[in-house]
Amino acid sequence: MYPCSIHTIQADALFASALQRSEDLSIIQIRRAIAVALNAYGVAGCAGWVAQEFGEHPETAVVRMRWARATVAALDGQSVPRIRRVAAADSFVLGRNPTAGLSVIRSA
Repeated sequence: MYPCSIHTIQADALFASALQRSEDLSIIQIRRAIAVALNAYGVAGCAGWVAQEFGEHPETAVVRMRWARATVAALDGQSVPRIRRVAAADSFVLGRNPTAGLSVIRSA
């Protein structure tokens, strides 16, 4: 197991939770969802859920993880990193090798 920050653990738990990014959520709902997911799955279970979704549905998992990380950062008053959009010309890389595109999605 690799060392994780609390923000990584919270983002994984939020990713694994039942919350949807389209919902209008309060801070209490978000914190409760993180706690419920960690209680239900544990740290390793949430990370496993994330890994499974990235393996099965990388295109939607990227969007959900971006939301989870930004939401967790906003909970603690951190600045949300800017994320460069993947250009349509770059999308062919994601289709053949999903991990190759992860370097493109890093903050600018």
